[in-house]
Amino acid sequence: MTRRTATLVATLLLLIAGCTTGPSLENQGEVTAPPGDSHHLTIGSAGFTESDLLAQMYALLLRKAGYDTEILSVANRELYEPALESGQIDVVPEYAATFADWLGAKADGADAEPVGSPDLAATMSALRGLAAPRGLTVLDAGRAVDQNAFAVDAGFARKHGLKTLSDLGASKLRVRLAAGDECVARPYCLPGLRDVYGIDVSGVDPKGVGTTQAKKAVQSGQDQMVLTTTTDATLDEFGLVLLEDDKKLQNADYIVPVVNRARAGGRRVVDALGALNPVLTTADLASLNQQVDSWRRLPEDVARAYLEDKGLL
Repeated sequence: MTRRTATLVATLLLLIAGCTTGPSLENQGEVTAPPGDSHHLTIGSAGFTESDLLAQMYALLLRKAGYDTEILSVANRELYEPALESGQIDVVPEYAATFADWLGAKADGADAEPVGSPDLAATMSALRGLAAPRGLTVLDAGRAVDQNAFAVDAGFARKHGLKTLSDLGASKLRVRLAAGDECVARPYCLPGLRDVYGIDVSGVDPKGVGTTQAKKAVQSGQDQMVLTTTTDATLDEFGLVLLEDDKKLQNADYIVPVVNRARAGGRRVVDALGALNPVLTTADLASLNQQVDSWRRLPEDVARAYLEDKGLL
């Protein structure tokens, strides 16, 4: 651990003890500063496989562009977002709709109306409007998206001719859904399946989102559908397939780099990270996740091999 990393970890711990809402916007010098270009950049990871992979790719691309980089894993958004505002972390991979809603709630309270939507352009506009007063710049989204998704047993899908969630709704089949407790109330989950797709959901089996237990329940026939994500790399292991969200129930959780404008808002950072946008797809990200989670490869090695294969390093 470098001295700067150790200092940052200590600072983040102080933030836990003394601040539940993150730094205020009182320091308008930082918020309104022109785009900066610090030589040393700290890339934040949220501590799970996909975030680790993205952070490693960002670090490698920025090193190629001439920056000195390090990665800091901070699993709690309540910690890493204030650190991003203050410049203790310079770059973080985020998810457009989720981060927009999070910043909206931070600004207007937990009961704030969600601003994320299935429309990427509208979501990005809302996100950038919320990020800018905090001294943050949201870079362009690429092709990769990590959204909530629903999977069924492959044999079940073949038997009933299911490729989309609309197909499932039209089939009038009664299904039990393996998901988290919150699915009962969340509009993207049980209410949306019923209202948008007309799917007959008999109930929610509270086994979590994309957990092994939930997938096994569908594999065994105990449940008929599981809530997971579009970059879940383990579906094949359980004989499961995703049903297409053809009516766009899910929000636009495209992957976007978010940077501290005063330290990492310069053109070189934008260009370095932007090189990934036309290349990285949702399927690619699922495959990279699989290499780490199932094949036990290191995120840095997987990220480097991918970027080299795509001619980005």
